[in-house]
Amino acid sequence: QVQLVESGGGLVQAGGSLRLSCAASGRTFRDSSLGWFRQGPGKERDFVAAISWTTHTYYADSVKGRFTISRDNAKNTVFLQMNSLKPEDTAVYYCALRDGMGSREGSDYDYWGRGTQVTVAS
Repeated sequence: QVQLVESGGGLVQAGGSLRLSCAASGRTFRDSSLGWFRQGPGKERDFVAAISWTTHTYYADSVKGRFTISRDNAKNTVFLQMNSLKPEDTAVYYCALRDGMGSREGSDYDYWGRGTQVTVAS
């Protein structure tokens, strides 16, 4: 059974930073691609960033230059460093895992975490 557990969310002032983590268990992490998605209040779930097993990275335009995705295969963990946070970044952030290359499409992912809340105060 694959499990993904996010952590690191919280309340931060605009302009601040947070680092999200997602710990995976139950399968070979090294061969998997990981993605971060978010869902704001009253909004649909949106792609944020992804990292392939090759370490190729993908970003949504809205976070490019502010967020950085990375992975530590030894710790089965993927990270999302979020800098220069804005109130519009407020959302529940979800980690997802799939075989093959990273994808911007949530429907391509097989496993999901329960999410962690990020709130950015203006």
